[in-house]
Amino acid sequence: MLPLKSKIAMVTGASRGIGRGIAVVLGECGATVYVTGRSRRGGPAAAGVPGTIDDTADEVSRRGGQGIPAECDHRDSKQVDALFARVREEHGRLDLLVNNAWGGYEGHSGGLRPRNFWDAPLSLWDSMIEGGLKTHLLATYFGIPLMLPHKSGLIISTIAWDHDKYIGSFYDIAKHSIARMLWGLALELKPHGIATVALAPGFTRTERVLAAFKITEDQWRGVPYLKKTESPEYAGRAVAALAQDKRVIRRSGKAFMTGELAREYGFKDVDGRRPSPFRVQPFQKILEQMNKSAARA
Repeated sequence: MLPLKSKIAMVTGASRGIGRGIAVVLGECGATVYVTGRSRRGGPAAAGVPGTIDDTADEVSRRGGQGIPAECDHRDSKQVDALFARVREEHGRLDLLVNNAWGGYEGHSGGLRPRNFWDAPLSLWDSMIEGGLKTHLLATYFGIPLMLPHKSGLIISTIAWDHDKYIGSFYDIAKHSIARMLWGLALELKPHGIATVALAPGFTRTERVLAAFKITEDQWRGVPYLKKTESPEYAGRAVAALAQDKRVIRRSGKAFMTGELAREYGFKDVDGRRPSPFRVQPFQKILEQMNKSAARA
């Protein structure tokens, strides 16, 4: 049984990482998935990390769905507008939009290293808004009109979230602004039957994380700092559960950690574990260790 076989979905920023994990799980459930991003097969790899929208789309189809690669720079409103016009022309609707595109650190060294507000370069603010918040806003803006005529739809944005914890400078502002945007849209969209949910994955074994530890996916259990990590598909299973929930509107406007939804919906990660909801403070210690390891490399 393919529970999402009739659904048309889009996952932005799905060349690799959490976006890829979400897209392939939706494919496993039978969905037609527009896989968007800037990395194309045969082109340059982003920051030297492998993965393209073509690779992800192929895996979506291999698992039982229909993967459609769609190149798009989600910072560019004209490209985003054209992307959704294509979806309208080819399918006439959009049932599920997953905003995952994130380029907030592009052009800046240091990655997720915490910085004081007054020490951070102002150019980092520009990249957080253009490559982070704006990418979610534009896709949502152009995606909603494809849902309105059908009086249904689900919009999910991936965020960083530990409720009352501070996650550092401009990054904190950008990520929490996404959650606030979805909270407001929930009020506007409720009469139209469209739900918005912010999803916070935990510490995830993306390609970049594995590269930072110089390991492959089959070696992570030997690294103590990774023992509580999640696979990218754990977030995918959360998205699939939300997409199948007939009463998802009751969750609209709220933010959830993947581990919270795993307990409520009963799903597990690919290795049979159910990682607990993410907490920032232990993760900050791991980041410090990762930064020390990078400095020694």
